[in-house]
Amino acid sequence: MSTYRVAVVRGDGIGPEVIASALEVVEHASLDFAIEWIEAPAGAGTYLECGQALPDTTLEACRSADAILLGACGLPNVRYPDGTEIIPQVTLRIALDLFAGIRPARRLRGIPGALSGDPAIDLVIVRESTEGIFASLGGGVVLGNQLATDTQVITRAGTERVAHAAFRLARERGRSRTRVTCVDKANILRSFAFFRSVFDEVASHYPEIEADHLYVDAAALELVRRPEQFDVLVCENLLGDILSDLTAGLVGGLGVAPSADLGVRHAVFQPCHGTAPDLVGLGRANPIASILSAAMMLRHLGTTHQDPAPARAAERIEEAVSRAADSGAARTPDLGGSATTQSATDAILQTLESIP
Repeated sequence: MSTYRVAVVRGDGIGPEVIASALEVVEHASLDFAIEWIEAPAGAGTYLECGQALPDTTLEACRSADAILLGACGLPNVRYPDGTEIIPQVTLRIALDLFAGIRPARRLRGIPGALSGDPAIDLVIVRESTEGIFASLGGGVVLGNQLATDTQVITRAGTERVAHAAFRLARERGRSRTRVTCVDKANILRSFAFFRSVFDEVASHYPEIEADHLYVDAAALELVRRPEQFDVLVCENLLGDILSDLTAGLVGGLGVAPSADLGVRHAVFQPCHGTAPDLVGLGRANPIASILSAAMMLRHLGTTHQDPAPARAAERIEEAVSRAADSGAARTPDLGGSATTQSATDAILQTLESIP
């Protein structure tokens, strides 16, 4: 029986509460393999304790692990001396070269979305996570109080690898209409025109997969009008940041939105929501996004280690979440229900036992 080492960053705010739910569900689903959980503290609380938001020991634990399960980090009243936020998740992304942000949006049974008619939404946004306008992080220029600039960076290597990741993901998903859509603003900015041209070169290596383009404003419109038409969308960092929140809203909100940040050697899995300090200790936090992020982690372990057992566990967890949400037992207040964090988790666990 295989054993996988997973670094656990519980984070701040509601992070420890919902990560605890994810660990409990994974433990119950891990029948044919084992997980060794490695505690790896990081975040605002850790910064207050030791002066580092991402201690060297935590970074080393993450580097040596097979995967990383990350809770939301940061608190609004805890900042660095320069006034910026505590964001170890971004530091991890840079340190581990996690270039592909995977943001699925799938409508679960029983969870109302923002659109009438409840379209069958099942799409993934692949966000380039190391370049784009975010490459100016900490490097923007402000001249007096009259002008400010941030520089967008798009490289061939960065675009090629995220485009390849998007096409491979579309192939793995194997939908009846397999398609990758490049989202950009190539009609206005040269950097986006370059992004599109490199995307087209990569697309030529996947003739069996349909490839098309949309300007980001048109993509936002079509995601609201006809989201069911999309399969995989790939875009620059900031555009992916914005559109992934839009698509989360279409399927019930950030409380049901999992994510992954993938690199060549490392992978981080985390819910898309924040630390929600106003909910701490109230038992109202939605654990679904963390549980689904853990399921993504198991599927990744199965793929990278050619082990079908974690992938089977991921399928059982996703089905259990869907059934428990459909019954109403796992609907927390953000989803219009009355379940607590623990009762929603218990409902998913109980449903999991009935799935072979």
